[in-house]
Amino acid sequence: MSTMFDGMEIPGRNDECWCGSGRKYKKCHARIDERLQAFFDQGEEVPPHTLLKTPADIEGIKYSAEVNIGVLDGVGELVGPGVTTEEIDRWIYDYCIAHDSVPADLDYEGFPKSVCTSINEVVCHGIPSKEDVLREGDIVNIDMSTIRNGYYSDSSRMYYVGEVSEERKRLCEVTRESVKAGLAAVKPWAHLGDVSAAVNKVATDAGYSVVAEFGGHGIGLEFHEDPFVSFVAAAGTGPILVPGMCFTIEPMVNAGGAAIDMSDPNGWTVRTADGSDTAQWEVQLVVTEEGYELLSW
Repeated sequence: MSTMFDGMEIPGRNDECWCGSGRKYKKCHARIDERLQAFFDQGEEVPPHTLLKTPADIEGIKYSAEVNIGVLDGVGELVGPGVTTEEIDRWIYDYCIAHDSVPADLDYEGFPKSVCTSINEVVCHGIPSKEDVLREGDIVNIDMSTIRNGYYSDSSRMYYVGEVSEERKRLCEVTRESVKAGLAAVKPWAHLGDVSAAVNKVATDAGYSVVAEFGGHGIGLEFHEDPFVSFVAAAGTGPILVPGMCFTIEPMVNAGGAAIDMSDPNGWTVRTADGSDTAQWEVQLVVTEEGYELLSW
């Protein structure tokens, strides 16, 4: 039996497809695999089959995402002046447990809480605390990740605390528009860098900067899988987008400079180096033969 570039054995054309769909290989992944091999032979970066999600995987991720989306839909009712991020964390933990899931953040590489709550100048990985009290005019990113039946989902949103300045509203909205531009660039057999460049253009055209050190990632069977999704990469670069690839788009957009400060003694919390505000929205998608399907938002 012959093998492909990543060592996967190629089924016979009338054998059942490797993806578990129950369809014959020739009617399922044969054409996709031929294109994958052709891109590899041309020197392009292509994902191994282990990173391509099967129909069963995608259904499992959607089931997990029901909880993730439910959290982000519901937590907005809790956000307001005087609320602590510790209260938000507790509510999210309880929601997950009540829905047969667990927060992926909790104990991940030592992270002590169930969710990341990043306020104003905090770029990412803000740790919930009873000392962090939300104040009128704040903006806060709540970044939620869920494990349910072994599948991972991940998304985040920005929330306004009471009345927010027009400058902060604009930052949040431009960041959201940059994610939409990234989604519009997701096309099968294009490059991941096309997504990066589309995101970056919206943010920088608005006068903002984009964090280079952190970005999106593959996800589904593990919390963080390949590929790393940069938002400062050029169009036409990076891996080929193949149906079945599942990853996040989550730019971190700063109102000031792109430099970050990672000196917090807790080892997690990242801030803008110049103290400027920052915003992030995150969605999770799977590449399809037509474009993409949004899984978590």
